[in-house]
Amino acid sequence: MYRYYALGGVSLAVLGSALALMPSAAEAQTALPAVTVEAPRGTTARPAARKPAVRSSARTQARPPSANPAPSASLTAGITPSVARALLYQAPTGQTETTIDRSQFDNRPAFSVADVLRESPGISVKQGNGPRDIGISIRGSNARNGFGIRNLVIFDDGFPVTQPDGLSRSDLIDPKAYGAIDVIRGPSSALYGNYATGGALNFRTRPGRTIDGVEYGVEGGSFGYLNNYLAAGKKVGNFEYSLFTSDARGDGFIQNSWFNTQTVNFLGTLHATPDDRFTVKFINNNLDTRLPVRLSLNQYYQNPFQQGCEMAGVAGCGSVPLFNNGFNGTKSSLSAVQAGLGREDRRTIVGGRWEHDFDNTTTWRNQFVFDDRNISQPTGATSAIGDFPSYNYMSDVTKRGEIFGLESTTYFGAFYNTLTASSDTRNVMPGGNARLGLLQSNTFSDTSNYGVRAREELKLTSNLTAVAGIGWEATHLKGINTTYAYNTPNVPTATPGVPIIADRQFQNTAPEFALLYKLNPEWLFRARVATGYGTPQVGNLFILSDGTNGNNTQLKTQQNLGYDIGFDWTPNSTLKFSATGFYEFFKNELVSQATQVGATNASFTFNAPKSEHRGVELAADWKFYPGWRFTAAYTYLDEVYTEYTENFVNGATFSFNRAGNKIPGISPHELTARLGYDQMWGPLAGLGAFVEVQWKDSFYMDNANLLKAPGYELVNLNVHYNTDLKSDYFKSLSMYAEVRNVFDRTYVASANNIGNAVTAAGVQNPASVLANTTGSIYAGSPRAFIAGIKLAFK
Repeated sequence: MYRYYALGGVSLAVLGSALALMPSAAEAQTALPAVTVEAPRGTTARPAARKPAVRSSARTQARPPSANPAPSASLTAGITPSVARALLYQAPTGQTETTIDRSQFDNRPAFSVADVLRESPGISVKQGNGPRDIGISIRGSNARNGFGIRNLVIFDDGFPVTQPDGLSRSDLIDPKAYGAIDVIRGPSSALYGNYATGGALNFRTRPGRTIDGVEYGVEGGSFGYLNNYLAAGKKVGNFEYSLFTSDARGDGFIQNSWFNTQTVNFLGTLHATPDDRFTVKFINNNLDTRLPVRLSLNQYYQNPFQQGCEMAGVAGCGSVPLFNNGFNGTKSSLSAVQAGLGREDRRTIVGGRWEHDFDNTTTWRNQFVFDDRNISQPTGATSAIGDFPSYNYMSDVTKRGEIFGLESTTYFGAFYNTLTASSDTRNVMPGGNARLGLLQSNTFSDTSNYGVRAREELKLTSNLTAVAGIGWEATHLKGINTTYAYNTPNVPTATPGVPIIADRQFQNTAPEFALLYKLNPEWLFRARVATGYGTPQVGNLFILSDGTNGNNTQLKTQQNLGYDIGFDWTPNSTLKFSATGFYEFFKNELVSQATQVGATNASFTFNAPKSEHRGVELAADWKFYPGWRFTAAYTYLDEVYTEYTENFVNGATFSFNRAGNKIPGISPHELTARLGYDQMWGPLAGLGAFVEVQWKDSFYMDNANLLKAPGYELVNLNVHYNTDLKSDYFKSLSMYAEVRNVFDRTYVASANNIGNAVTAAGVQNPASVLANTTGSIYAGSPRAFIAGIKLAFK
């Protein structure tokens, strides 16, 4: 398998040699992560003196060191360019990593990333503002954010889909396009730069040669869901391409949640010369969806799916207060249906990459990405409107060789990325179909990141490998926020307030170090210490705790220092087991929580001075009898504030010490387990089934730890059939049917953090009051039936 090997740091001993190799060019926001560009996993070409690294379909491990080269040959003797690339393009050595293989989700409905990422320990998901808008967390990293994905970096075939302001969204990800997903867990800023405090994800599309033709599929089921998709791919001479398109739509299981989304994903690679390769990437997603109002806990218990909520004022239904004239004066509370809440967004990504081999052991890469996020989001009392174009550049050199007779890999790279935008916040007014009122505020923003990173891998002995890395990055945030007041009743004359100006510069350094010890073919032990950092977003600097625009420019960079220790045990080809324990220390952790309903902004962000995150991650894959397979991914999280005083103003100022409290939004226990059987021979060969259990424990919703969102257990049942076809036109047929949430459990799919409040006497509002705080909860899907069929053409 050819994979891009993203390296993030270097030891001082080799920094000089790396600098000598480095051209004067800029690198992208993050070094490129692992991505398949030539062959599927498990077909990596290697020199005869090496043993191929064993890669499981779902494993949690750091890549084990390979065997020593033959004593009679130098480390570089006889290595051809193709073999050098095979050695170069592998998963990052020393990272705590899981790879989710396509075999784990190819025979089931996979509408969003939530359907597949649960296969990895350390991963949590929650429903966002849209059908495929899923909040993804690694070790709880994004659980405390109100929308989108933060605190981790995401790639698609090595091209960044996290913009320079740190925001990612999963709207553009259709799992059916991908052959595998790499999950990098833990602080990773030495390797991936800003915002990688939780880790990184890389979605790898299927290589064209594995598709080798055209595939058409359709799946549909409950609540009007229908998804038509097509995959095409081929390798012709020196050119290989893969193309994926899909059209998905549905009515939604919550009132006012219908959707319509189209996705295109293309990857093409041309081997122009023996030493030069050019890769082109194109992604486009159009989304049109309606959105329900997020509920309070009490509303959720009363009417989780918001049935009968066409009009405001119905018990158990959410509503949003809107200015009657669109700018000031009296307000009316409207339901989501009456207001026409929703999103109409477009995301377009175009990227290019050039790789050049100076010799058999040295590769130079250059990459450019243009990423445009265009939004129109009337999701509440206001609508966010704007265009967010960004540019991402990178250049790096990787050298394989030896130092003092020891096998080494040296990397050095530089990068620059920028995003400049002007976005408006408009009032939503009565009239239906998200009718817009007057301008509420405007924000001009400019986010730029640039820096260098370097890395050294050194094989100390045949069984022991050391990895050292460091990254340095400078971030510049500039913004001007102007609010508009309409002080004369019913007279639409705006009075701009005094603009709030932010001009913040940050510099961050992230070192890391890892050791891998392969005791024997069965046991791999690993230890890692690494750091991460994440700067605020420009928009965070202008939102106060009550949801109004104001000066919050004192926000600081969050930083974390993490320790990982674990092992991977593979006693034979039928059993793989991995365990990782981690302990991370955060400084100035950026935490978001919901503001009051009807506020100008949905959430605000603050720094918690000190906090600690610790936990355990387990993964198992056991083929205990021919045809039978058991897989499990379990995560335990214990995340607490260790220094944080929260202040409230209600006449006087009241302070509450949150030290020792659980960080809200973090479920302490999550488990996904599956038991399946596939008939391997006879007339029923290709027929299979599995039963799956998902468990998520209850978790706190507020800093005072007074109110909990309930946990849940879900059971899914699946039956599937795959067969090759003897035909001049067709290659294979796949069919599946699945019942999700078999026992029709009502559960919380998303619960945004809510703010505490105090009475005039300084007493915190109890849980009974917090349970009426709206703007938090979306329910998960009731029992649903989904079936699909796919034909592969020659």
